Amino acid sequence: MVDRKTFTDSVTPLPDQGITKYGLTVNAALPDHRNDNMSLVFSLSIPNDKQEELEAKVARGETVSPETLNKQYALSKSESKKLTDWLKGQGFQVTGVSSDNTSVYATASVTQIEKTLQVKMVSVTKDGLSYTAAQNAPSLPTDVAASVRAIIGLQPFRHAHKHFRLCPPTRDNRLDLSSHIKARSQSAAGKTAARKAKSVTAPAPNVSNAPPYLVSEIKTAYGAAGVPFDGKGQTIAILIDTVPSDVDLKLFWKRNGLPTTIKQIAKINVKGGALPPAEGEETLDAEWASGIAPAANIRIYAAGSLEFVDLDRALDRILADVPTQPAMRQLSISLGLGETYFGGLGGEVAAQHQKFLKLAAVGVNVFVSSGDAGSNPDNTGHNSSGPLQAEYEASDPCVVAVGGTSLMLNAAGQVSSERGWVGSGGGKSTYFPKPIWQQRNGVPADNARCVPDISAAADPNTGALIVLNGQVRQIGGTSWSAPTWAGFCALINQARQAAGKPSLPFLNPQLYQLGPACFRDITEGNNGEYNVQPGYDMVTGLGTPNIEQMIAALT
Repeated sequence: MVDRKTFTDSVTPLPDQGITKYGLTVNAALPDHRNDNMSLVFSLSIPNDKQEELEAKVARGETVSPETLNKQYALSKSESKKLTDWLKGQGFQVTGVSSDNTSVYATASVTQIEKTLQVKMVSVTKDGLSYTAAQNAPSLPTDVAASVRAIIGLQPFRHAHKHFRLCPPTRDNRLDLSSHIKARSQSAAGKTAARKAKSVTAPAPNVSNAPPYLVSEIKTAYGAAGVPFDGKGQTIAILIDTVPSDVDLKLFWKRNGLPTTIKQIAKINVKGGALPPAEGEETLDAEWASGIAPAANIRIYAAGSLEFVDLDRALDRILADVPTQPAMRQLSISLGLGETYFGGLGGEVAAQHQKFLKLAAVGVNVFVSSGDAGSNPDNTGHNSSGPLQAEYEASDPCVVAVGGTSLMLNAAGQVSSERGWVGSGGGKSTYFPKPIWQQRNGVPADNARCVPDISAAADPNTGALIVLNGQVRQIGGTSWSAPTWAGFCALINQARQAAGKPSLPFLNPQLYQLGPACFRDITEGNNGEYNVQPGYDMVTGLGTPNIEQMIAALT
């Protein structure tokens, strides 16, 4: 009998049938789905001593070059080839291998996966959608599994959720986009009519210094309005499932009086094929990252879905692009899932942590929204009725976790009040110990990574202006605070380069050493279990930024 290695953390065990405690309905796999193909990623780990070495460098705020990363902290092609050869021999189609040989992407039929990985496939219904999923943990023969850490994609009902909250449109802020598009397509003879049509399609003006907030109002609130930096020479990456409309972007920039152009936006369809329609997250991320840093280039990595196989593929693509995109030093991600809904530390979490570790090591700061369901997110990410928990990816110690506040400005544009937003995700990680850089500034003295690190405006009731599908909309969620911070990071990196300094290393070790002048300490509010308090708290982190002071401190 062949010895096999079992990957317990790659799945959440399921019953033969019935309803699970998280509201999943399990039944026998449907016969007509057994020939369907499933996409998986086999995650390989770098040697433990190399990972520990890299973890220590990042925790100290050190960086390595992309060349060093790919030479010293990657796997040889021979290690991934043993696995790919075996998979092909079992009838799998290998669809890709990451540039560092730590991810092998493959597809096979449900029947073939069941036989090869020795799993039982069942039908799982969640939120009205049915998925074919593994009931038990997969395994591989030990001779091909030596470097394999996890097998991801066997339970596609488990996926990330977006962190935005879109307010309903009102009569006053609707746009007739169809007339705008028609006007743009008219011939030269119709330019007069086109100008007339264009004049009535501009976004309706909002009240100054009142929601929905414009970019200039948020930059003023956070001490960035007077700094002489606009993100020039910087690149901001965005990881999401799809891309925004060019027309919406242009209307947003026009409404905010920004010089940004479509030439600054690169849209990368990571796996090819049709992308989902825009629904708000991708638009919020791109509009506000480009709004805060209007001269920066934006690279939108569209994963195609929120399944972890696709998100891993997009992260691998970003890592592969780092050597040719040296200005890409900030990445915004507004996705997450409560830690308790993962199979364990050795599955999707470990696979993505290795990628975040490498990004931090080469100086790419990843800003991840902390969530919109407070201290108790359920498995939809939308309701505060789940267990007490932090969300991953924000709980990863190699990212900057961004919480949310409720911001109110006075008529002069100054902050009249700012309190912790009740929806701001936060809490203690059950997967990661407290990093050395977080063992200060009033952070709870335990051994758990605490979330978030910092915060910015997020409350949809005091939300941001975006243009979506030709309509001016008000939006919020920590999906607003994360790209805002990514934009601020681009300003800081530009300032450092102007001062003759290198781009920022992983930011958290420095953030926790900055003086109080760099933050507005938020002292009121809660997110359910956790109360806002002076100093660090698990709603707003260290507080919201004063970018002018932060630039002075970091340059």
